[in-house]
Amino acid sequence: MKKKLLLTIMVLALLMLTACDKKEEEKKEEHKMDYLILVNKDHEIPEYWDDVVELEDVKDIWGDDTKVEKEALMQFFKLKQDLETEEIFIELDSAYRSVKRQQEIWDEFEKEYGLEYTQKTVATPKLSEHHTGLAIDVCLRKNGKLIYENADMVKEKAIFAKVHAKLAEYGFILRYLEGKEDITGYSYEPWHLRYIRDTKLAKEIMDKGITLEEYLENK
Repeated sequence: MKKKLLLTIMVLALLMLTACDKKEEEKKEEHKMDYLILVNKDHEIPEYWDDVVELEDVKDIWGDDTKVEKEALMQFFKLKQDLETEEIFIELDSAYRSVKRQQEIWDEFEKEYGLEYTQKTVATPKLSEHHTGLAIDVCLRKNGKLIYENADMVKEKAIFAKVHAKLAEYGFILRYLEGKEDITGYSYEPWHLRYIRDTKLAKEIMDKGITLEEYLENK
């Protein structure tokens, strides 16, 4: 009798595990990986996102652990290698951020620079494109010196012009364009690269000088 009861319990447990696995697979099937996902001040990162994005571990320029979407990381390294043939050196400054980390960054900026500056330069937690794993902030290495402060990087127009010219070849676009602040909600960020995978589409967006918001609105 005890053996039959134990067998019944084991079968029920197995059925429950199978059902859970099936639900998880159905969940993944329902929500596909979308390389054109829009996360901005009006669109939160979807709750399901961490279930569909495949993140790869990597070290940033500071030696800290971070993550980048698998394809985006591979293409970033190809872009970096290509640029180095022209004596242009970009480094991975920051990439994926959890909602918790974004909150910490917000708090740090607000404490140091005040609320008004923080609202213009730092994304609200859940509204940061860095939650996607598809966004990469770069810094520059010039004459052996690392240039990473925002104000200093904005001045490097010639270098960034060459960086931006190659983005589309590797499926990246410049996310926060100069003169488009009213659309993106953020100041010009020549260092913020966004992976969208489709190189032809990336070229179209870059050639037209439009934002991701503008492309999706007229899609």
